[in-house]
Amino acid sequence: MMSEEIIKMAEQARQASLVLQSSTTEQKNATITKIREFLEKDKETILKANQQDLEKAKLEVDAGHLSASLYKRLDLSRGDKYQTLLEGVTDVVQLPDPTGKITLATKMDEGLELYRVTCPIGVLLIIFEARPEVVVQISCLAIKSGNAVILKGGKEAYNSNVALYKSLQNAILSLPPEQAIPLASIQLISSREEINELLVLDQYIDLVIPRGSKKMVRYIQENTRIPVLGHADGLCSIYVDEFADVQKSLRVITDAKIDYPAACNAVETLLIHSDVIQTQLPAIAKNLVAHGVHMRADERAFSVLQSTDIATEMYQASTPEDFDTEFLELILAIKVVDSLQEAIDHINIHGSHHTESIITENKENAELFMAKVDAAGVFWNASTRFSDGFRYGFGAEIGVSTNKTHARGPVGLNGLVIYKYKIYGSGQAVSDYEAGKKSLLHSKIPIDQE
Repeated sequence: MMSEEIIKMAEQARQASLVLQSSTTEQKNATITKIREFLEKDKETILKANQQDLEKAKLEVDAGHLSASLYKRLDLSRGDKYQTLLEGVTDVVQLPDPTGKITLATKMDEGLELYRVTCPIGVLLIIFEARPEVVVQISCLAIKSGNAVILKGGKEAYNSNVALYKSLQNAILSLPPEQAIPLASIQLISSREEINELLVLDQYIDLVIPRGSKKMVRYIQENTRIPVLGHADGLCSIYVDEFADVQKSLRVITDAKIDYPAACNAVETLLIHSDVIQTQLPAIAKNLVAHGVHMRADERAFSVLQSTDIATEMYQASTPEDFDTEFLELILAIKVVDSLQEAIDHINIHGSHHTESIITENKENAELFMAKVDAAGVFWNASTRFSDGFRYGFGAEIGVSTNKTHARGPVGLNGLVIYKYKIYGSGQAVSDYEAGKKSLLHSKIPIDQE
């Protein structure tokens, strides 16, 4: 039986979304600015809660119950991660409001005009694992785009999520009446049972965005009627073409693998043209090994590696499964191909439609690769790690979509709005235009939104 508490939460989210639809840009920006202020003020408390999660998670890693990649994602104190989180909040304030934008304007007749205008989706249900900063990123993007949001984080980040959520709630409560938004604009749940109940409430929730393991995403997709936006895998490939520049190969591949191996946009498969395996693979492999990368090589690549002085424990023969695996650690599968088309075919069969890159000095090959590879991101001479909402200039990112719907690739603010049609009339009736009495004009109206 559905709990009254969950139904009430969903109802409150729906009511909050209706208020947010008419909130001004000034109101939304004031809220997000206040959120940054409170996150700075509460930093010590938040990082203390995060440390509690890290200590518990370390025991789970040591016991083999939690992956090292999830542990890395959990840490809010690593490097400049917290400062980056704060800067991401400010970036959202500075982004244009995506709502209320006219994308089509048509004069249907004198005194009868049609406009297509961007508007919020409504209520978002965001389910994520390990990354507590998602609480902040998603909340800010949801507010800026006029959506209410219900958040469900992983149990391994429970203390961090609660501390961040409390900071956000206090920020909303501190707003003066003229800037206030509903407290239920952002809500947090903690149990899997609550997710299962929310997944059937399609009368209140408009979109589910899962961020996490393949298993978790598949579970969500198979257990709800609500539209799901997301990706189950981040199996990204880089193809070294026969016309590749070796220095670009070294730089791009190394960055794509070692910058953040646990990320969904890290490279997992290296495809290399047979014409350059002798001239490029040894240098690429040595560079990777210097950064601790282990390689799973097909027969031809394995033979080349054997001819080098690379320690044999750093590579092994690949299995077919390696080319369907998202390693999320310092492991790279390597396959030799004999043509650009073979590389494209491999990616379209084994890839996850996330991000793929080609390294080449041949423009024709690059354009063909980018046209024929079926992925949300296709790059030329650039690391797959650029597939990111922050790097695209979207501000914070709500997730990456490999769906073929209204939003694909890194989803920022523009992926959180849809549109409605508005007609401004002066008493017209459809019968005025039937049986050839009168014709509709359908003339374009210039759009000026400056």
